[in-house]
Amino acid sequence: MAFSVLILLYLLQSFDFASSQSFIGVNYGQVADNLPPPSATAKLLQSTAVQKVRLYGADPAIIKALANTGIGIVIGAANGDIPALASDPNFATQWVNSNVLAFPSSKIILITVGNEVLLSNDQNLISQLLPAMQNMQKALNSASLGGKVKVSTVHSMAILSQSDPPSAGLFNPANQDIMKGLLQFQKDNGSPISVNPYPFFAYQSDRRPETLAFCLFQPNSGRVDSGNGIKYMNMFDAQNVFSNFDCLGPVKVDAVRSALNAMGFNDIEILVAETGWPYNGDGNEAGASVENARAYNGNLISHLRSMVGTPLMPGKSVDTYIFALYDEDLKPGPTSERSFGLFKPDLSMTYDIGLSKSSLTPTPSTPKTPVTPSTKPTTAGWCVAKTGASEAQLQAGLDYACGQGIDCGPIQPGGACFEPNTLASHAAYAMNIYYQASAKNPWDCDFSETATLTSKNPSYNGCAYPGGST
Repeated sequence: MAFSVLILLYLLQSFDFASSQSFIGVNYGQVADNLPPPSATAKLLQSTAVQKVRLYGADPAIIKALANTGIGIVIGAANGDIPALASDPNFATQWVNSNVLAFPSSKIILITVGNEVLLSNDQNLISQLLPAMQNMQKALNSASLGGKVKVSTVHSMAILSQSDPPSAGLFNPANQDIMKGLLQFQKDNGSPISVNPYPFFAYQSDRRPETLAFCLFQPNSGRVDSGNGIKYMNMFDAQNVFSNFDCLGPVKVDAVRSALNAMGFNDIEILVAETGWPYNGDGNEAGASVENARAYNGNLISHLRSMVGTPLMPGKSVDTYIFALYDEDLKPGPTSERSFGLFKPDLSMTYDIGLSKSSLTPTPSTPKTPVTPSTKPTTAGWCVAKTGASEAQLQAGLDYACGQGIDCGPIQPGGACFEPNTLASHAAYAMNIYYQASAKNPWDCDFSETATLTSKNPSYNGCAYPGGST
């Protein structure tokens, strides 16, 4: 009975955890002719752990449908609006009146002015971007929304000219002045820099199995930053990306952090405006499959839930918007462009990544459950990492365990089990917490054969490992 109560409490905590994951968002594109009505979409979103939605425009029907849901909404001003926003403060005021003030019950949190403007190489448009953002901010301030609704713009990762290694990241010198102005604006107004990383496109130019594992958050040997010795275990944290399907060379997410720091903007937050993986593609689009899409998006969510962060931004999860809520069947280009949807027009899941509040745990690529379970042990009460497990395996186990809604606070800085501050120690604690919260079957302490059960209490000093004889 006591164990049943513990399981019930764990499940209730998991539901609460899912509902509070403000860092999980989704992109809601509309280049399609078969999408469900906004009211149905609003109900769908409320049944998931998604807390934020990014629109590419400011569709009034969608904004209205999301009223009183508590879901944060990102709306966008198009590139074509930038000249008018920059030259006419009244246009900005009218834009805010029509798209923000008109929906007092909708939780609009961010306005993106333009999309990948610097990549356009249109110098006239680029020069108008900052004035457009400034006028948008002034309009918000006049409406007493300054600080409540932020203003940003979305960048291609091509804003970096140097990114390998990540610790040496620099913004493109050709855009140095405009970037400095944009970043100063964002620092002054507390808004994030928004970027679009896509590991899928990186894999297209490097199709080795180890690269795919690196992209999908699966166990791999990792890649070392030669500048500071940090080992990266996945491409989301340290990644090669491509914009508009053209190879732009190695561009790392943490390189954005380094580039910000190099310009003295250490306190500007990074927002991932788009990332995702297609479940289908043309014959020459390697890796586009349901299995890989499930692995990438599911493991990405587990990584975010773990609160591990990136090597240069530890202990927190970057706000991340997954692309996309639905397929957009009218999009041109290769098949993959129309195959990113997490849900179908009939509101059923394309594949399960653990977003539903009724099914929180994503289907992981690792660890795997044995086909034939063995008998439960009667004396071993703790789950610990095996000696000799590689750093990649330990990191994968840590990410997975902490991504399932368990309390990994004790291994965060200041926690009772943070010291020793080693990957092996943190992974062992997380694996045990996961095991104790599960049904305590042997396969719940497997983690791709990198963990084992023990009857010896691994607790030490002030760090207590829950568990005991079963």
